[in-house]
Amino acid sequence: MKIVIAGAGAVGTHLSKLLSTEKHDCVLIDDDENRLGGIDSRYDLMAVNASPTSISTLKDAGIDGADLFVGVTTEESRNIAACVIAHVLGAKKTVARIDNYEYLSQQNKLFFKNLGVDSLVYPEVLAAADIINGLKLSWVRQRWDVHDGALVLLGIKLRETAEILNRPLRELCGPEDPYLVVAIKRGDETIIPSGLDELHVLDLVYFMTTQEYIPYIRKIVGKEHYEDVQNVIIMGGGKTAVRAALTMPEYMNVKIIEQDADRCERLNQLLTNSDAMVIHGDGRDLGLLQEEGIKHTQAFVALTGNAETNILACLTAKKLGVRKTVAMVENLDYVPMAEGLDIGTIINKKTVAASHIFQMMLKADVRNMRSLMMVESDVAEFVAAEGSKVTRKPVKALGLPSGVAIGGLVRRGEGMLVNGNTQIEAGDSVMVFCHEHQLGKMERFFKKQGLF
Repeated sequence: MKIVIAGAGAVGTHLSKLLSTEKHDCVLIDDDENRLGGIDSRYDLMAVNASPTSISTLKDAGIDGADLFVGVTTEESRNIAACVIAHVLGAKKTVARIDNYEYLSQQNKLFFKNLGVDSLVYPEVLAAADIINGLKLSWVRQRWDVHDGALVLLGIKLRETAEILNRPLRELCGPEDPYLVVAIKRGDETIIPSGLDELHVLDLVYFMTTQEYIPYIRKIVGKEHYEDVQNVIIMGGGKTAVRAALTMPEYMNVKIIEQDADRCERLNQLLTNSDAMVIHGDGRDLGLLQEEGIKHTQAFVALTGNAETNILACLTAKKLGVRKTVAMVENLDYVPMAEGLDIGTIINKKTVAASHIFQMMLKADVRNMRSLMMVESDVAEFVAAEGSKVTRKPVKALGLPSGVAIGGLVRRGEGMLVNGNTQIEAGDSVMVFCHEHQLGKMERFFKKQGLF
């Protein structure tokens, strides 16, 4: 596919690297040569030092044959303008990064669609949604709901209290059991498991189940003693913190600690419709944390712009007794270190945004997609087309690529787990779990007959 990306910031650069490994024809445009940083010498892509809203630049980049144009510069208006121009010049699909929550309303989405902007991405909103979803289960590292919880993916760190340790999965995940283990992270290794694999202490395990069996999963992983989250402290008052505070469940009490006095005043204005309390101070100050009731806090969320600060703050919160910690880690090089320190949930805005954009490139019907940094894997919701390859044989006879697992499906609103004998039907929403850079290989199984 031909993809043109405008903006060599965090999201644009990450997406370019991802696409280059997928062997796509990728062009990255930025008018700041320092941001491009010679990326074309390290990755299989073309870097263009020019204005992304220049008609001649877009034409030279081959926009008339582009399958996707992505506007992810730091300026919202520039992204929208570039998408409109790219659409007129022939780009098949366009997506713009925005900073205005108002634009995400259904009515305004249609307005932008008519302008030529097919999709809008607000990374802070996507990150906040992931944070809130994770806070609802204090004992889970990652959670992803499909079809309003018809299927649920749970990433859980196993401790000595788990009752499913050191037994082959074929004894734990039979056809009658209400869950499947679709991936295991053990040290630096990611395992797409077979029936012979076992679960060990400190494994990060991904379970596929249905909403009604979440309490059962909590029991078998030995997390029943974890308190549910009621009190939350957020360190850092940026856009992600604002979106998280405004969408926090009513039963959760939120305090935001922000160092900048002017930002505190702005937060009070932005959060007038929220019960969140804004506190001027340093979230690393032990005295302040104790004064604000850290001992009675079930979740600590570090969202400053500094990854090291967030990681250290979460470690401090853990030492003070907080079980659930979440850290914003924008530098991907720090993710393994953060995981090694066992700080809890890790959020990265650019991978969340890149997943949303990457989903638009797949030719099969993909309703949702997430990149799971901790296991270097992707999970996506494919819809099986009429006559597609995946509907012709039971799962065990499909010849799926190595490193791929189908965990469950949703049929007419009902979630169900998948085993080797399952026959997928046209219209089923199927959850596919695979190592990074393999989703493209799965498209041919789900597209209409004759298209793969």
